[in-house]
Amino acid sequence: MGYSERRAAPNAPDRKAPVGTVTSEPIVHLTSNTLARIHVAGEVDEVFASTEEGLRGRIVESIRQLAASAGEPVTAIVVDGDVRWPLIVHPDGAFIEATALAEHADGEPAPAPHPVRTGEVPVLPEAAAAAVAADRAADSATEAEAAVAVAEVPASVEEPAPVEEPDAVVDEPAAVVEAPAPVAVPASFEAAVPASVAEAVAAPVAAQPEPVAAPAGPLRSDLSRSDLARRESAHRDPAQRATPTVEDLLNSRADRTKPRATEGWQGAVRRATGGAISPRPGKAEQSRLDRERTVQRRLDASRTIVVLNPKGGAHKTTSTLLLAATFGTQRGGATLAWDNNETRGTLGWRAQNAPHHRTAVDLLEHLDQFTEPSQASLAALDTYVRTQVDARFDVLASDEDAAASSTIDAAAFDRLHGVLSRYYRLLIVDTGNNMRASNWVAAVAAADQLVIVSTVREDTAASAAWLLDGLREKGFDAKIDDAVTILAAPSAKPDRKLAERLERHFAQVTSAVVHVPFDPALVDGGPIDFDALSPESRDAWLTAAAAIAQRL
Repeated sequence: MGYSERRAAPNAPDRKAPVGTVTSEPIVHLTSNTLARIHVAGEVDEVFASTEEGLRGRIVESIRQLAASAGEPVTAIVVDGDVRWPLIVHPDGAFIEATALAEHADGEPAPAPHPVRTGEVPVLPEAAAAAVAADRAADSATEAEAAVAVAEVPASVEEPAPVEEPDAVVDEPAAVVEAPAPVAVPASFEAAVPASVAEAVAAPVAAQPEPVAAPAGPLRSDLSRSDLARRESAHRDPAQRATPTVEDLLNSRADRTKPRATEGWQGAVRRATGGAISPRPGKAEQSRLDRERTVQRRLDASRTIVVLNPKGGAHKTTSTLLLAATFGTQRGGATLAWDNNETRGTLGWRAQNAPHHRTAVDLLEHLDQFTEPSQASLAALDTYVRTQVDARFDVLASDEDAAASSTIDAAAFDRLHGVLSRYYRLLIVDTGNNMRASNWVAAVAAADQLVIVSTVREDTAASAAWLLDGLREKGFDAKIDDAVTILAAPSAKPDRKLAERLERHFAQVTSAVVHVPFDPALVDGGPIDFDALSPESRDAWLTAAAAIAQRL
């Protein structure tokens, strides 16, 4: 499966990371036992210490600051030569260095460089942290002492005496920094990850440092937080005392929605710890989530997608059904797969069974009852469309009566399209093989997005190229420039050179080219069982749907 794009979608908004999130995965390169370089978002921060233990404390503290800024745990990758492993740090300083998950750069497992380490790095008060930072900058000779200050926070580190001001109060810190409790590993985890990983995650935190007593004296206050809040409110200007609204409450809810890993080692760690440690999704899972969000994007009006190739056997009907199934499952319905063949098409045959055999011709005869909203409903359409329950889309079949003489022309298509657009968000139209048919031309004219389909064969590809030339002659240049091309593999081992040559051609004349793999579940030509599709097929059709949705 592959995907190539000639240019970005027109008028696509710039995507910026939300404020307060880590935009890239930190990478920690260990250059020696006392020096490391932390790479984050294109910037490099050097940390060093006089001992290996002190260096680890510095690294964890740097990642903790990122986690505190993001408001969620941050997973960093530690790289030591050719070996790498994850380091997960929480905003409160709790961490797990999962060396049991160490692997080589090629993805092969590697021996753990040292036992799994867990712990908690105490968070320094602001003033103490500032003092330590000043010491580092002023005198490198005190480097070892500063490392100890970061790792242990001695009791001698105190806040400077506060300046006497009215109502000036410093928050009271917690009395004791407690070590995190051991993590219990469910039995089901043993089947999901290697035994070494399960043991690493379940390892008790036995080697923790002694609890650190909080500094006394100036940090204490006799005022409660409620008293402080009342005082601040009393001195605040009336214009600044505006109470929060329900909109503020609902907006704050959105900030708490964080992606949760369900796949790979990240998902295994989250399941094993019951969510106590919840790394971000890996690259593959994040890519899938991004494509799903693109498919689910809000539409301000009904959209029409038209699938084209004037040659039979080019994968049009299959593509129409699989795109409808992908959009339907991801968007929750309101999607219609429509066979716009002027006489008899096969879309209805390849859909799942329905309790009736009515078609677009039958709907056309009773269309007047749907033109008046007070007299019609989506439920009434169930007697004309065939609901695909599991895939959450409907099918409108073309005429299946071999003896019938009626046909769908341009006027009939326009009438059907005008009514169906009121009931469905997405109309995915399968077309016939006659480019000169009036309903074929009407579908292209009504399309918000064209999808050119071809198998990786010379004849079907040549037919698709001929189609594009003809559409340009008819004045559809803009729609062709924004079209998406789908190249379907005709066998398990397609001609790779031909596939590359076809991709080069269609990438120059359409906006994107998506490859979909061969799937044995589609070979027999019968009703498509969407549950029988391979994971590779599902992922490829999600990619195709995302490329289309991006341009709607």
